[in-house]
Amino acid sequence: MSVVLTLNAGSSSIKFGVYLAAREPDLIARGQVERLGEAAVLEIDGHESAIGPADHAGGVTAILDALGPVLAGRAVSAVGHRVVHGGPGFSAPLRLDEGSIAALEALIPLAPLHQPHNMAAVHAARAAFPEAVQVACFDTAFHHGHPFVNDTFALPRRFYDEGVRRYGFHGLSYDYITSVLARDHPDLHGGRVVIAHLGNGASMCAVQAGRSMGSTMGFSALDGLPMGTRCGQLDPGVLLYLMGQGMGVEELTNLLYRESGLKGLSGLTHDMRALLASDDPRAAEAIDYYVFRTRRELGAMAAVLGGIDALVFTGGIGENAAPIRARILEGTEFLGLSVDQRRNAENATNIAQGSKPVLVIPTDEERVIARAASRWLTRHSL
Repeated sequence: MSVVLTLNAGSSSIKFGVYLAAREPDLIARGQVERLGEAAVLEIDGHESAIGPADHAGGVTAILDALGPVLAGRAVSAVGHRVVHGGPGFSAPLRLDEGSIAALEALIPLAPLHQPHNMAAVHAARAAFPEAVQVACFDTAFHHGHPFVNDTFALPRRFYDEGVRRYGFHGLSYDYITSVLARDHPDLHGGRVVIAHLGNGASMCAVQAGRSMGSTMGFSALDGLPMGTRCGQLDPGVLLYLMGQGMGVEELTNLLYRESGLKGLSGLTHDMRALLASDDPRAAEAIDYYVFRTRRELGAMAAVLGGIDALVFTGGIGENAAPIRARILEGTEFLGLSVDQRRNAENATNIAQGSKPVLVIPTDEERVIARAASRWLTRHSL
């Protein structure tokens, strides 16, 4: 039976999964390489091993080296890749060849923190599995088809035509969550749902009848909510000021992508667990800002939809940080939302208290990628 490998290379980790190809892929094993840098760790099905200093290329190599016992002699027929940016042209999973790889590498300036790592995984997988089909799945694809007003900036029209527009991200996560809603909550799937993907990267999406109508993220993965190390929404005048003070592109890029967000605000860490446990007033202030901006964007996404029928929390923080969920829901009664503190503390699926549903649904981007790769194998004989 065909085996599908998925690679999801993020800014600080690489997640992977091994599946038997099927309409609904059957998971064999999954894991990740975390803490890329000086002390990377490989985890497969709960078993950890230190791999020492490793960048993204080294992390992919460690994954591929560890797959022998998992594959048990089975050949990898397809490798599915998360690719953050598909630009204006790629709106569906794509089989990769030399031309499409070159086109995706040309988009690196649009996602400098992620796209290089995504493409490094593609090159490593092609070298390791030269006979396998390589399939790209795009974080931006879910948001294709937005109304014009949700895609454009108030710049001269030629910039929109050249691709300077709002793309939205975390599309694989939103794709998975909407599939769960369609399966388990069909009445909600047909309605107006705001999905909050809260993690080291964070965004919110306004979804109506399973389609993205608006997103807090825009041209890049910097916009909208504050994140672990990214700034979120920022007055462009701040950038003009910093440039006037002598900051160049490289320095600004490092500031906005790696030194801002929870890490920059607190001066301590980007890890929400550590911030919640800290008694440092800067940690409390960073959390206050995170909660405030998330609640503000929740109102904006509800306005995009003309109302809200349900809220879904997902992502590392959304799925696990009960105190953050509770604080975000404070004062949202005007949207018809409330929280049951006991159910919230238990990470129940529905944490609402006599209000519109407030769901906690773990996301699974790797399964979305595996589905796409499996569909390609089903439709095309190798």
